[in-house]
Amino acid sequence: MTSSSPMRAPQDPLDLRCYLVTSGTGRRTVEVAAAAAAAGAGVVQVRAKEASAAELLELTSAVAEAVHAVRPATRVLVDDRPDVAWAARLRGAAVHGVHLGQDDLPVADARALLGPEAIIGLTTGTLELVHAAEAQREMLDYIGAGPFRLTPTKDSGRPPLGVDGYRELVAATTLPIVAIGDVTPADAAALAGTGVAGVVMVRALMEAEDPGAVVREVLAGFGASPFPLPAIPGDREISRR
Repeated sequence: MTSSSPMRAPQDPLDLRCYLVTSGTGRRTVEVAAAAAAAGAGVVQVRAKEASAAELLELTSAVAEAVHAVRPATRVLVDDRPDVAWAARLRGAAVHGVHLGQDDLPVADARALLGPEAIIGLTTGTLELVHAAEAQREMLDYIGAGPFRLTPTKDSGRPPLGVDGYRELVAATTLPIVAIGDVTPADAAALAGTGVAGVVMVRALMEAEDPGAVVREVLAGFGASPFPLPAIPGDREISRR
């Protein structure tokens, strides 16, 4: 952490229980994001690894507009690219931050670029990586940990954690953890019992005939929300640089 990097600002509650990571770049991507948000998903992360920066910016703007229209309380993040998140915010899009991988821009630099009110998450998955994230906790809002199961969409090179693997990671940090890696709605209750703050879903939501039903099943697995989240305009104003 550098002295010139702003710390994160006090945050409104971040509902991580059901967290969508998108796939694809077409209209279906935007529609699923909106449906998940309308059903109560707290976070939508826009991920399109093969898209150019310009394409990702357009997709992010479209997702943010659709999500904000149905549920302004849902946060929209960009995968890997703080520069795209920054550009979308400059355009006035309701984009709230970024999720970083271990090889992306360092957390301190992303925080310096996006400012203290942005939401920043970081991928982990081992006890060593969780400890490293905990050392940066003043600049982070949450961490992702996986894989829960091996997944065909992403090879992290780490062994699957299973349900039991999350308990040690949760105990090692004050940051909320979300579980990722071929998670299904049926896994939500068991994972909630480990102390994770939520579950990340890609295929289980993107390929669902009824994304809203999937979201509702996940939320039921986590039980009642630990804090009120009004689904009305008035969510923290997005700062502009």
